[in-house]
Amino acid sequence: MAKRIKAKTDNSGWVEPKKKVRKKRKPMSVEQKAAAAERLEKARQARAEKNPDYGQSGIHESLRNLSDDYPISPKKVKVWIKTQKELASAERRAHKAGIKGAYARMCDHEGYVKHMNTYLRNGDWCDLFYGEHQEKKISRRCVAQAYHWYGPKKGQPKFDVGTYYPMLGTVYTQEMYNEENGVENADVQNTKKRTTRKRNKGPVEGKVKKRRNTA
Repeated sequence: MAKRIKAKTDNSGWVEPKKKVRKKRKPMSVEQKAAAAERLEKARQARAEKNPDYGQSGIHESLRNLSDDYPISPKKVKVWIKTQKELASAERRAHKAGIKGAYARMCDHEGYVKHMNTYLRNGDWCDLFYGEHQEKKISRRCVAQAYHWYGPKKGQPKFDVGTYYPMLGTVYTQEMYNEENGVENADVQNTKKRTTRKRNKGPVEGKVKKRRNTA
């Protein structure tokens, strides 16, 4: 049988140390905030002069030389990420409050943030929209021309409406498609007429009459 070991340490005189109380900082005035922001900006500029890669560690090499006026420049994308995170947080609170549709909107904002972070990291924009509130749509550009390999158009190039083709030097429009395929009044032909279907009550009425006759 194992022997019990008795502890010889005496902790009877142990006293819990006092916790350090930090004094609350006084709120900064408007002038103090402006001065602090100016000092911070000067410090960032000094670091950028010493190190050209300052603030570019998480950005892909292909995006580092883009100007701030570029439609999806890293500087703009960072602002968009901040805005979308705030919107996602607001929708998360709305979802917890039981508001209908808040969860779907929250997932949409979070997915957009994920795509923008991927763009900064890899240099590839993988979302169909761009902008601070996803208000602009991405246009497609053909990088490898496809051709028909069977049928009456065999050997002819393929085109998709809304895509820019270098061989055309412009965007392939719906009017070009209509002219090429001989389509007239495409908008009228594509609209389907809505017809209301009458409910067939014949069998039901017949059953009711039979029940009445038997009664």
